[in-house]
Parts: sequence; C-alpha cells; structure tokens
Amino acid sequence: MAHTRRPDVLIVGAGPVGLSAAAELRRRGVRCRLVDRLPARLPYAKAVGIQPRTLEIWDRMGLAGAVLEAAVPLRGQLGFVNGREQGRLELTLPPEVPYGFAALPQYETERLLEDHVAGLGTAVERGTELLTFTQDDDGVTAVLRTAAGAEEEVRVGYLIGCDGAHSTVRKGLGLTFEGAAFPEEYMLADVEADWDLPPGYGVRSSHRAEDGSTDDLLVCIPLPGAGRYRMSMLVPPGLSTSGADRTDGVAHGLEGGRVPELADIQTVVDRLAPRPAVLSRLRWSSVFRISHRIVGRYGDGRVFVAGDAAHIHPPTGAQGMNTGIQDACNLAWKLALVVHGQAGPALLSSYEAERRPVGEEVVGRTVRHATQGLDADRADPRTLLLREAQLLVSYRDGPLAGRPHGPADAPQPGDRAPDCAGLTTPPAAYPLRLLDILRGRPGHLVLLYAADADGLAEAAEAVVGMPDSGARAPAVAVLAREAAPLVPGALPVPHYRDAAGEFARLYRPDGPTGLVIRPDGQLGARFPLAGTATALADYLAALAAAPQ
Repeated sequence: MAHTRRPDVLIVGAGPVGLSAAAELRRRGVRCRLVDRLPARLPYAKAVGIQPRTLEIWDRMGLAGAVLEAAVPLRGQLGFVNGREQGRLELTLPPEVPYGFAALPQYETERLLEDHVAGLGTAVERGTELLTFTQDDDGVTAVLRTAAGAEEEVRVGYLIGCDGAHSTVRKGLGLTFEGAAFPEEYMLADVEADWDLPPGYGVRSSHRAEDGSTDDLLVCIPLPGAGRYRMSMLVPPGLSTSGADRTDGVAHGLEGGRVPELADIQTVVDRLAPRPAVLSRLRWSSVFRISHRIVGRYGDGRVFVAGDAAHIHPPTGAQGMNTGIQDACNLAWKLALVVHGQAGPALLSSYEAERRPVGEEVVGRTVRHATQGLDADRADPRTLLLREAQLLVSYRDGPLAGRPHGPADAPQPGDRAPDCAGLTTPPAAYPLRLLDILRGRPGHLVLLYAADADGLAEAAEAVVGMPDSGARAPAVAVLAREAAPLVPGALPVPHYRDAAGEFARLYRPDGPTGLVIRPDGQLGARFPLAGTATALADYLAALAAAPQ
C-alpha cells in the first residue's frame, strides 16, 4: 500500500453536503481530502429545492451569486384535488429576509460547489471508495480504493461521512439507523411541459378516494428552462421493483429495473394534470423509494456523519439537502477550531447536541406532511413558511447557548442572527446589509450597538485588547440611527450607522448591547455593552472548554 501525507480531514462523499463541508473547512485553512466512489457527477435532478437559509450560508461563503445566476425562483405552489384548485400557496417571506426560495438541479448545485472548492485548493478524487477505517486517540486510519484499483492507506485527524443513505461510514461506526420505508414507489422525471399554468409555481395534484385517502399523486417542481419541471408520481404496476429492499435494508433512493419512458409520464399527467399538457424532452427518469430514518448518534470519537448518512425522510418541502448542508456548516467551523488548537476536542460533541434535534424535527415534520398534507401543520402561515425556509432553526437548548439578555422575544443565543438592511458607512454611497459585512469572514464576529460613541469606544477597546488566541472574534460597531456623527478614527473597529433603524427593529437591543455571531450565522452570545470584556471572555472560554 502507498502512504500519503496526512490531511486534517477526510470527507467521504462529494454531494452537496460533502462539498459544503470541504468549502467551509478549506476557507478556514483546514487541509482536506474529498473522495467519491462515483467516476463523475450523476446527471440527475434529485434534490432541487434551495432554501433561503442555505442561500444565506452560501452568501457568507461567497457562493450565493453563482447560484442565483443558475437557479430559478420558486414563487409558490398550486394545489389541486380531483381536478379542482384547492388554493395557492405564495412563498412570500418578510422583507428583511434577503433571499427567497429557489430551484436548481442537484448536478448544477454540485458543479458550482465543486468549482468553488477547487478554487480553494481541493479537488474531488473521483472513483475513490472508502473500504474500511479504524480510529484511535490520535487520528483515523482509512483504506481507500482509488480509480486505478490500487489500495491506499491514509492517516487523517478526522473523518466525515457524507456518503448518503447507504453510508459506509455510518455502517463502519456501527450506528443504528432507526425508521422504516414507505410502501409506495415513485417515478421521477425531468421533462418539459407545454401547459398554461403560471411559471415559477410548483404543482401538487392528487386524487382523493371516497374514503378520503389519496390514491394518486403528481408533484411538479419548476427547473431552469422554459416549461421544465422535475415531476414525481406513483409508479404503475409494470414499473414496480416489487418493493425489494436494498442489501443493507435501507430502501431509499433510486432503484434499478426498467426506466420510465416519456409515455409513462404522459399517462400520469393526462390523468392528474389540472390543465391539458404535452410533455417533451425527457432528460432523465427513474423509479425511487422513500424511507424515514435517523441515526442513533451523529458521530463517535473522531468520525462523524452528516446529511443523508444521518437522516433520510420524504422530499416534502425540500428539507433534506438543505438540512445536510447546515449539518456540514455546523460541524466544519467547530472542527476547524479544534484542528487549529483553538478549542478542545469536546467542542465537537456540540455538533450532535445541536443538530440531532433538528434532524428529528425535520424527519417528523416531513413524514407528517407527506402522509397528512400541509393542512396537518397547525402553525400559522407565516411561521409555516419561515420554518420551511429553515429560518427558525435554533440551538437555544444547546450546550453553547449563552445566557439570554434583553426582551424575551428578541433574537437570543442559539437563534439565527437576522440579516438587516440600511447600514451605512463612509465612503460607501449606498446602504449595506449585515450579510455584506459577514461575507468572507470565516470566524466569529462581535456586534457592538449603542447610541453613545463613548460607550462603543470602550467596548471596542475591550475586544481589541483581548489576547489573540486565534479564535478571538473581530468587532464591528453599529451606531444607532439617532446618534451624533462620529469623528473619523474615533473607534478602533469598523463602524456602521443603523440608518434605516432596521438593526434596532430586528435585534431589539435593550440599551447598549453586544452580540456574538457564530461562523454558521447563529447568535452565540448577547450581553450588556458594559460587560463586553467579561461576556466575550466567557464565551470564548466556553468554546475552548466545550461544555458537555
């Protein structure tokens, strides 16, 4: 066997989750190897929905612009039952949310991420399969089979399994994967439809039997291109794979057997489409099955799982890929601190503590929506949309959430840090968003807010004067809308004015306030400005000590 130089992290699986993990690690200076057993990207439009929260994460990575140029907006969904329209869901979010819902074929998402990761110095090693691995106190030893068929032993600090529902890494850890498969089989197809339905809207058309059950279903999601959709529907008997489970017992994903033809898809559309439609240009089709499962643990020692390797569920609401990307982001910034010696290894236990409850909620919610419809969700429409957009994910109950401060209904430690517009600073002649300030910063950021420049200066000096541990967070000051102008150079940190008052409206500071924004865009701490030095020292000490 050949022996290679030790990377910091080996990532198995180069789908959107593995690529996002690599991007987040590489921009923090962590050496990675990224391997995938497939010789090339699959040309399938599988996961197509991109949530607003994912676009926020990609914005901070510097990737959102490329995605926006390639994707199409999702404006809403049209619902039909037995041919009658049952309502129109408009995917309208509050104006302060910077991104809406979008759709992009998975292979395009992977292409953009792969190009981004390559620009950071890491190429996907195609045709390379993880065979086995072992771990000890100092690292992980993995055996790979390369595209040339040779076996290679590689020694790494950590291993992340982003290798899907049939994960080799999960099996190698011996983790449970509790759940079950749905009995139904489905067809997927990437086609163009000539009909008079409004563009940008998904279509859900079902047939309800006399007993109230749904016995036929067609779901269409818009894709880039005129009249192009990814359609899913129940499989007719002639195309059934007889419900045979995979060899590992996990019946989830694309199946073998006869591939559906355009005529098979047209038959279902003729039966269920709310308007007459002629299909053409079938790019790809397949039969697939769905399971709902969640892993017992998100990792063990130096080995972790993320994405479909940790949780699988119905595609309702396009939650799976997006949840996996947030898994990767959550783990990557913590792993980077540990690799660089800026936090203790126990910090990594917070990955499972924060992300497993999210995985459980997503699995439960998507199963409920798939079996009972969105009507089963009793949340008000605004909350429903914010949750589907993944903007309500919170770690308030997690081990890293600091003490709350300020109004109870204000964003608190563990919550998403809201974006806001209307921040101004000379010499820029246009207002900025908070995302503009966060973009490209790989670490934490301290926000200091006050109407008194003297108070801001004292807090900023406290941040600047902290010992540079490498994990120390830089600071940005936000001056209240009504505050007097600052003398140039009065603050030792960059400063912005809350010219539109939006920062104050969204963050609801209770007097002079300090906040820590984590690398994944969640709030890490919130405190009175006068206590900045103590609060920040406590937060960074908590990261280093990583409470269990």
